[in-house]
Amino acid sequence: MISQAIAPAVPAPAKLNLFLHVVGRRADGYHLLQTVFRFLDQGDSIEIAARTDGAIRLLAPLPGVSPEQDLCWRAARMLQEHAGCRLGADIRLIKRLPLGGGLGGGSSDAASVLLALNRLWRLHLSRAELLALAPRLGADVPVFVFGRSAFAEGVGEILTPWTPAPASYVVLTPPVHVSTPAIFAHPALTRDTPSITIAALSDGFGRNDLQPIACALHPEVAGHLQWLAAHGDARMTGSGACVFAPFAQRAQAERVFALRPGHMSGFVADGVDRHPLYGYAD
Repeated sequence: MISQAIAPAVPAPAKLNLFLHVVGRRADGYHLLQTVFRFLDQGDSIEIAARTDGAIRLLAPLPGVSPEQDLCWRAARMLQEHAGCRLGADIRLIKRLPLGGGLGGGSSDAASVLLALNRLWRLHLSRAELLALAPRLGADVPVFVFGRSAFAEGVGEILTPWTPAPASYVVLTPPVHVSTPAIFAHPALTRDTPSITIAALSDGFGRNDLQPIACALHPEVAGHLQWLAAHGDARMTGSGACVFAPFAQRAQAERVFALRPGHMSGFVADGVDRHPLYGYAD
């Protein structure tokens, strides 16, 4: 019933928002953003094996998350229905990234399932076809399918390649779950940052407009940012809770990480400008 797995595991890398500006709001309530996405060489892993009976099974379900809510399951089912594929899959998620951390873990997991099953099921769907499906799973899923560091606009789906300078990052993971809807609904959120063109981008540009709200609601985020800001250009990624600072040399990042207080967790990772599964779509 089960065929050979595509690989022992496929990667689902984390992402950082190097800056994040809220530049407006659509009539339907969705916020218009400008940001730069960059992948990291750190993330989740997913083991996938094809099934001949059409079933989609999660072998390690996330606690408290039903299959219909799980992004890996939803990605597989959506792709199966779109392609009219009669094959199924067994999916085992090895979760390393924190939930609600702003590192794109769930979105990355979903994108890696799409890309891996596109190859495993031999669907030969183009990247453009997969990109058309990706927003149905979440606003951050398209960039992982796009597969390159990018300047993003709209609600995150308008993507233009842009490569930052090489960097290693100290990433701290405050032990809180930040609600993205609560951040975007907050009345004090800045929603009118002036739009820019890609020509205005430079390393270190901009800020995260969501950061003041997350810090006000979650003192742990503010505390981690304050400590990291004493050592570098510290910012929050996404709607939080994780914070990061870039360093030109890996050794420098590791030295700063080693200085962190005992109650602070996180990791050091290098920036990656091409998704490790980039070749899984035409």
